Amino acid sequence: MARASSSSAALPPVPKNCVVTGGSGFVGRRLVEMLVERGAERVVAFDVAPRPADAKDDSRIIWQRGDLTSPSDVDEAIKGADCVWHIAALVGPYHARDMYDKVNRVGTLNVIEACKRHGVSKCVMSSSPSTRFDGGDINGKRESELCIPKTFLQPYAESKAMGERAMMEACDGKTFFTIAVAPHQVYGPRDMLFLHNFLINAKRLRIFGSGENLISMCYVDNYCHGLILAERALYPDSPALRKFYICTDGEPVKLWDFLDRAFVELGYPSLRAKFRLPGWSFMMPLAHVCDAVGYVLGRKFKLTPFSVRMLLINRWFNIDAARQDLGYEPIVDPEEAWSRTKSWFETEWKPKYGK
Repeated sequence: MARASSSSAALPPVPKNCVVTGGSGFVGRRLVEMLVERGAERVVAFDVAPRPADAKDDSRIIWQRGDLTSPSDVDEAIKGADCVWHIAALVGPYHARDMYDKVNRVGTLNVIEACKRHGVSKCVMSSSPSTRFDGGDINGKRESELCIPKTFLQPYAESKAMGERAMMEACDGKTFFTIAVAPHQVYGPRDMLFLHNFLINAKRLRIFGSGENLISMCYVDNYCHGLILAERALYPDSPALRKFYICTDGEPVKLWDFLDRAFVELGYPSLRAKFRLPGWSFMMPLAHVCDAVGYVLGRKFKLTPFSVRMLLINRWFNIDAARQDLGYEPIVDPEEAWSRTKSWFETEWKPKYGK
């Protein structure tokens, strides 16, 4: 099943005036494009980063540079919006703890205040399954079975959870309507986080553990489609108000099979052909050693107990709630999604980073 055309009657209308925080990022930029493709007349792409160098000229897209932690910058971006999609966040494990809070929690409070000040009644927040992660396997759980833990495994997850909680609490069901939607393991063209980081370590990467762990994946267009559908669910007495949803490609895949296919088809040695590294008995103790050494030296190493755990456990979800309440179904099937992703990595990524 290929992606539905933007002119398809099956795709719902979008607001005329939209704001996307984090509009220059991986997900935010594709969301900006899809909103325009589906009929938005004005989309403000708000980001601390400048307009992407390869962005096409389009009078409907306003590239507005600003800082999420600055109330005045956020205020300027949001006024006049029919809906705000709050995508911007500080991600990755290598930032200072106070910066996660400043961007992901306080920044979200700035978005809430600006929406209320300007009478913007709808806000769709991009969240993360990591806000409900306790470190154990997740085998087909629904969102209602996932709880925000008392103790978080990383500052990013904690700050995102606190920001999401504030956004949901701000929903009064009358003048301000909110919802949280998360993907799991987003990939696609322009992905400079997930697949990029594995590929630049292609020579030394080995499979951790058995290599049989299952995860949910989400192609970037599918996630943006879910975010767009979420806006339609913001109305009085909607069953989706203040709720958390997860969007994926549907059926889970084996993480290491997905990576091995990417490596082989992009011209790198097969992971399956290399020796494997014991996971819990070797890589996890090694990660704890790296943590201790990093603490002493004041450095952050890429090998952490959290990153090792993510490569060993099952992480896949039941998305029936998103199907029922949002009308969500993936609009790009996994084969077409991979074809588009592979094409971008071959033509755009490899000439810059492949060596």
